[in-house]
Amino acid sequence: MRGVLLLVLLAASGATGSQPVEVGRRSSVTLLHISDYHSHALPFYTDEGERGGIARAIGFLREQKRNGALVFSGGDTINKGSPAWSDKYGCAEWAWFNGVLDAMAFGNHDADYGFATLQECRATTRYPILSANTSGFRGTHVLRRRGVRIGVFAVAGDDFPQLVKDVPQLKFTDPIEAARAAVKDLRERGQVDVVVMIGHQHAEDDYALAKTVPGIDLIFGSHSHLKRELTRIPGTDTWYISPSQYLTYISRVEVTIEDLERRTLSPSNSGGLRARRSSVLSMKGALIPVDEKLAEDVEIAKRVSKMQNELEQDLQYSALFRDIGKLDTPLSMNDLARRALETMRTTARADVALSTTSSVRGSLAAGRVTLEELRAAMPYDNEIVACRMTAPQLQRVLDFNKHRQGTDAESAVAGKVDQLDPDASYRVATTDYLAFVAYKEVFSCDVERTRLRVRDEVRKTLTASPSP
Repeated sequence: MRGVLLLVLLAASGATGSQPVEVGRRSSVTLLHISDYHSHALPFYTDEGERGGIARAIGFLREQKRNGALVFSGGDTINKGSPAWSDKYGCAEWAWFNGVLDAMAFGNHDADYGFATLQECRATTRYPILSANTSGFRGTHVLRRRGVRIGVFAVAGDDFPQLVKDVPQLKFTDPIEAARAAVKDLRERGQVDVVVMIGHQHAEDDYALAKTVPGIDLIFGSHSHLKRELTRIPGTDTWYISPSQYLTYISRVEVTIEDLERRTLSPSNSGGLRARRSSVLSMKGALIPVDEKLAEDVEIAKRVSKMQNELEQDLQYSALFRDIGKLDTPLSMNDLARRALETMRTTARADVALSTTSSVRGSLAAGRVTLEELRAAMPYDNEIVACRMTAPQLQRVLDFNKHRQGTDAESAVAGKVDQLDPDASYRVATTDYLAFVAYKEVFSCDVERTRLRVRDEVRKTLTASPSP
């Protein structure tokens, strides 16, 4: 039976035989999860309206915590370079989550400022930071709420060796094997009722993990920045939910279990141990918008206001908050992505432009636009690169992209590619990240580096053309 496990608990001292116990008792526990905060302390504009704000999020999480909820983070709590808040204040918020978080996953950006800074940040926390396949981190943690034992673990995705290559003190092993060992440890030694993974790898890898490693009841998505409602992963008994990014949403899941059997075994056949079997009956969940309906934590709100004012007055960062252009109407995330692609294509004098959809992470509101707002929407300082491809070479890239659909490595395309001339060649513009990392295995051409940055070229379009 799915979800049935044998839990072995020490019997009361002096127990010598069977004792009547309650059977069929049901218990529920609420689990909350945030991820990929990336130092977005202030509320911000999205296609759905204003979202986010750490004061709102902490206010809500504290209230839920008082009502017995467990709270987790999927990591990536800082982000070097953008927003500027992170460069000035580092991991100041890590300590704000003391008494709120029950565990956090180690994310790749949490090492953005090097190993020494990472260690200093960890020293400010009272909650465990987990990563089962990263050297120097705990892999698992067990918590108890309302009679339910919750086992949590995290893994670093298989892209961490590339993403965290400048921090040689951190070593990574295979995430699948680490997850298998973590689940076994939680089920057998931890004697848990529910196993939860809290991060930190791409969504497609989470799905593959659930199909490869049985015994995971719930995966809280992270790293891919996806907004995904609670759903069962096809072909498994594992549930998945993902809260997007930057505190746009908070994942909330209520898990209900049932005690199928509890009995005291006699010392002759068990050494005086008590056995218990339990089953996960249901998972109910939703994404909670972090908006003006959530009451702020007053103290955190005061800190954020004071710190933001200091940031904008700091001569090292003040230029980021000056106007760089104006929009008569908003630019949605998709509109901004299309503008970036067309800018890449025209700047590189290319026939086709490609970029991963994850390169654009936000929208721009109508009105004056600051560089900090543009950096928030386009956080990666990607270079425009170009090369000439034959039709078969370009088709291979396009076919590869079809297999990446639904992942954060999926790319968007500008230019006519529906009917490629088999005898023609095409000048293709893309980003250095796509050419050298995400699509490296199929991007077979002599790449020309333009030394032009995507974000800088989009900025010029905002200055020259105030409307989308």
